[in-house]
Amino acid sequence: IYQTLEAISEVIPAGEPDHRLYAALYRGPDVPLSDIPAWRKGYVEGTRVILRYSELKKSLDFCAGLAEKGYRVFVQPMLTMRYTDEEIRMLVDYANGMDAYALYFVDSYGYMESADVHSLFEKYDRGLKEDIRIGFHAHNNMNLAFANARSFLEIPTERKKIVDACILGMGQGAGNLQTELIAAHLNRDYGKNYHFRPILELCDLIGKHLSYNLWGYSVMRLIPALHRAAYKYAVALRTHYGFSYAQIDELLTDIPEDLRHRYTPDNTLELMRRKGIVPREKE
Repeated sequence: IYQTLEAISEVIPAGEPDHRLYAALYRGPDVPLSDIPAWRKGYVEGTRVILRYSELKKSLDFCAGLAEKGYRVFVQPMLTMRYTDEEIRMLVDYANGMDAYALYFVDSYGYMESADVHSLFEKYDRGLKEDIRIGFHAHNNMNLAFANARSFLEIPTERKKIVDACILGMGQGAGNLQTELIAAHLNRDYGKNYHFRPILELCDLIGKHLSYNLWGYSVMRLIPALHRAAYKYAVALRTHYGFSYAQIDELLTDIPEDLRHRYTPDNTLELMRRKGIVPREKE
């Protein structure tokens, strides 16, 4: 809808100092920094950048460029569990160098558990400047987004934290942490004062325009999470090739590392080939 930061900034209402409104727009990962204006009062303040793992340095340089232009940069390395300790240190060093607003860990395929949340938080917390926030972006493939968010919040620290959430859990695949769940939890157990009924009104509004959810938990999305693989493998195997859940589980068991995190139609065919299966599309 909005093609430029200038265009989206025109419709953002002025927020109260303690109630900031951040807006997001998608731009391709190769948009030149020169196309993005230097920040000034009235422009959107926060930019959320999803890092491209295959071009990590280029993605982090892009973040640093946005920070240099005056934006608050939320650095979101997709599928953070994939990162080596060396790559985690690279994230932390870049975040410190650009004075990022927040560095996230992101559970893109929804297979993180409480121990993973604690481990990643500790790695970040140990190296980050104290004023950089740590954020958590959960997915719900194993119905653990809320539980993991609670684990994240319970970690004792003086550092500020950010938790991403979406109304009704709206998001790709199994979806994200539900705003209505986490807001109620924060109000009840952390003494926060999020306005809950407007959130419920949004739940109603969205529900009226959907005949069924395009996201949410399913066995199809659970199985790849159990094998720490891209969830779209199961979608393709189920919808295009008609595999049963048990067959999908068998195919994804011990999935080769070079295929695990990157779904493509060709990689799906390669996975079947390595497992000795002749692919036949569903009629």
